[in-house]
Amino acid sequence: MEIIPAIDLIEGKCVRLTQGDYAQKTIYNEQPLEVARMFEDAGLKRLHLVDLDGAKAGKVTNWKVLEQIAGKTSLVIDFGGGIKKEEDLGVVFNSGAAMATIGSLAVKQEAVFVQWIQTYGADRFLLGADVKEEKIAVAGWLETTGINIIDFIRNYQGKGIYQLFCTDVSKDGKLEGPSVELYQKIIESFPAIHFIASGGVSQLADLHELAEIGCSGAIIGKAIYEQRITLTELSRFNEMNAK
Repeated sequence: MEIIPAIDLIEGKCVRLTQGDYAQKTIYNEQPLEVARMFEDAGLKRLHLVDLDGAKAGKVTNWKVLEQIAGKTSLVIDFGGGIKKEEDLGVVFNSGAAMATIGSLAVKQEAVFVQWIQTYGADRFLLGADVKEEKIAVAGWLETTGINIIDFIRNYQGKGIYQLFCTDVSKDGKLEGPSVELYQKIIESFPAIHFIASGGVSQLADLHELAEIGCSGAIIGKAIYEQRITLTELSRFNEMNAK
């Protein structure tokens, strides 16, 4: 299982929100490149970069931070937030992202996303599913749809998507542990999917549990910034899992 640290961006700064609430914002570092380099120095290979300004504005905003991190580290970056049009996608790929993270658009504009998959290839996309009680949530988690997570994944697996992360909205940013039962259900339903857990990781034991149920990766944010899990521990965990 691969460790994927997260950097959330507001006004070019590294922040974390609690349960997606912009009013519950903590600034952890004003230099995201410094943070990314710390991850790289710890032997981590991936980065989950989220443009919160972009998500709010409906267009990619913090692309210069992406360009800087992609240009000055060797991290494999997936970038999301505000990708609504093909020109946004162009900006993201041209700025150095290996993958574009697609969430709400996959729910609300399926035809557009399917066209992108056909044009760029499924390997360029990481599908993000935010979930409340097994139903897909969109619009910064303010709106819960009637779409069941299992049906949602089945639909996109049929369209070629094989990389997916799922965030249980009730867990995110609260350091209360991940939604192991939900993730287990998804992995059992779709054994071929490259499934990444997201939200709630608060200690090293959570990562061992996620690895045990078959997660391919785990996105970690707040637990790193609040020093619940050290980069040394994450580095060791990655090394163990690579063997």
